[in-house]
This record gives sequence, structure tokens and C-alpha cells, in this order.
Amino acid sequence: MKHSILVLYGLFAYLLFNASFIYMLGFLQNVGVPKGINDGTEVSVPLALAINSLLIFLFGFFHSVMARDGFKRWWTRIVPKESERPTFVLQSAVFLFLAMIYWQPMPNIVWQFDGYWVLVAYVFFLLGIATVLVSTFLIDHFELFGLKQVWFANKQRDMPESEFVQPLLYRLVRHPMQLGMVILLFSTPKMTVGHLLFAALMTAYVLVGLYFEERALLREFGDKYREYQQRVPMLIPRPSRLRVIKPSIDTKSGGVQ
Repeated sequence: MKHSILVLYGLFAYLLFNASFIYMLGFLQNVGVPKGINDGTEVSVPLALAINSLLIFLFGFFHSVMARDGFKRWWTRIVPKESERPTFVLQSAVFLFLAMIYWQPMPNIVWQFDGYWVLVAYVFFLLGIATVLVSTFLIDHFELFGLKQVWFANKQRDMPESEFVQPLLYRLVRHPMQLGMVILLFSTPKMTVGHLLFAALMTAYVLVGLYFEERALLREFGDKYREYQQRVPMLIPRPSRLRVIKPSIDTKSGGVQ
């Protein structure tokens, strides 16, 4: 019974996170959602800046703290180990929803495209979405979002050891998922001050998070990851790397999970 509840908990967290991600796509483009990034009653610029910065800080703070190994060791003394990742996913969804619901509009326009440039902006937006989604499946989508952990617990089986892999996009940059996020955050034909602030603050969080993630990966994989760092850029691809984006027989010689 306990393990069945864990599976339901993991599934709920997974679905809620996906709902928050899909909502964010509409939120950023100000279409198809009850409240877009430019919707709402305007307040003074200093107040809007303070509220919006606090919302992203709260998202980033809890996201970062719960991702740290020290917190995981403490937390799993209180809750079942298998629920740690679903809880991380759940709180990410909750704080992302809170950030979007309480986001204060700052509608002054920074740039606005016309004609074919509108299509270009949307193509990059779709490219960002595709990069994020493909990146999750190139490693282990279901482990990343906690479903694999609760499923193995339900079957009373131990999780397999993490392997160091380097599939496709992970030969172009070390963190294609985060690269996709940055692309979709900034890709819009109509950039307002509020949208730019959201994109900039989330990008800043991505960079801070990657600093700590890289340290954790070095501790886990040692020289393998150190060699990977020297060979593959973190976020900005080099043109010379494009020709190596092809299938490889060796699936244990690089990459991250």
C-alpha cells in the first residue's frame, strides 16, 4: 500500500510539473492561459520589480537547496528515499505556478518584431521547447522527474547505478536542457520589460544552478566529467562541435544525468 501511494504521489508531481511547464509556454507568449506575463493591474515599477524578483528568488532558492546533496541526505532521513525526487519536482511546479500567478506586469515594450521576424521568433521558441524535451529523453526522462524511483520502489527493486553517458545533444553542450530553456525564455516577437526581467532572472538562476550542478557532477564522476568539461562547452555550442552530433556505440563515455 505504501509503495502504491508513492507511485500515485510521483505521478501527481510529474503531471503538475508538466502542467506548470505548459502553462509557462502560454504565459511567456501571453496566449492561451488565464494570466499571461503582461496581464494584470500595473503597480509602480519599484514595487513590481521587488515582487517579481522575490518570486523568482523563492523559486530558485528552494529549487537550489533541494538539489544539494547535503539537503537530500537530511531530507531522506525524514521521508522515504524514493519520494525525494518527486518532492523536488512538486515544489518546482508549485513555486513556478506561484511566480506566474503573482507576476506583476511591466508592459513597456523593449522590442517588437514585424513580418517574417515574427515567424523567426516563434521558430526559436519552438526550437527551445524541442531542445528541452529531447534533452530529458536523451538521458532518462522518467528518472529525472522521479517516476522511475517510485516505480522501482513499488516493484521492491533497487535503482540501477547512474551511468556517465553522452548522447547526441550532450556532445554539443554539457547542458542542452538549460540551453533550451534560455532560448525559449527570450524568443518572443514582443518583448516587454516584465518578460525581459522574467527571462533575465530565470537565466541568472540557471547559471547559478549550473555552477553547483557542475561541482556535484565532478564529485560523482571525477576525471570522466573533468575531461568532458574540457572537451564540451557548458551552454554555448562551438561550430566545430556540430559535426559530432551523431549516434555513438560507446554510451558510457560521457554525458550527465
